[in-house]
Amino acid sequence: MANGRKLLAYTLPMVTFSFLLGAVSVLHKIGNNIWFTSAEYWIYPVQTILCGALLIRFYREYRFRSPSRVGFIMVTGVLVFLLWISPQQFLGLPPRTIGFNPASIFGNQSPLYWPTIILRFLRLVIVVPFVEEIFWRGFLLRYFIDENFERVPFGAFSWLSFSIVALSFALSHSPPDWPVALVTGVIYNGVAYRTKNLSSCILTHAITNLLLGLWIMKTKQWGFW
Repeated sequence: MANGRKLLAYTLPMVTFSFLLGAVSVLHKIGNNIWFTSAEYWIYPVQTILCGALLIRFYREYRFRSPSRVGFIMVTGVLVFLLWISPQQFLGLPPRTIGFNPASIFGNQSPLYWPTIILRFLRLVIVVPFVEEIFWRGFLLRYFIDENFERVPFGAFSWLSFSIVALSFALSHSPPDWPVALVTGVIYNGVAYRTKNLSSCILTHAITNLLLGLWIMKTKQWGFW
């Protein structure tokens, strides 16, 4: 079995992130005041801070190396971004304007507006890429090759782990996003195999999410948050 601390380092941030994400849906269903109906506006900042703290706490366990094949991962990050926006931007599907929009709660002149946006970007561009890539590519892609995942070199391939991770990554998104998320999972797995470098996977994901966040702000398609 894997070292207990190492196992926690690779799984606890994702478990915490997913638990708090699920809490948003539960609160939406059980309450009528703003703390329940708009729970994401306070849970997401808590999620960002708590998961960020866990990443810092376990930082040494990840043994990050400098990203490799930087040109390749930059191009890949941009292509995945284009993949996500293509249904609305290029194929004429209806805009996704309903979603996480602080102006609808606080107003865009509120002193809470920009801090909320900044925390949302920290979540999107830093916390999510680290939490997800550490779990999906750093842990699970190796775990389904050998339960003692530390013995498996990063980027090792098996059809079983490739398929489970790509499918699970897709299903972790909302149903309308499943097709695009499945292709994204396949591509991000490919980055792991090509670079054999967890930092490269994180940077690819961060590039995609940064571009997506900027596009959301420009187009007001809050449903992509």
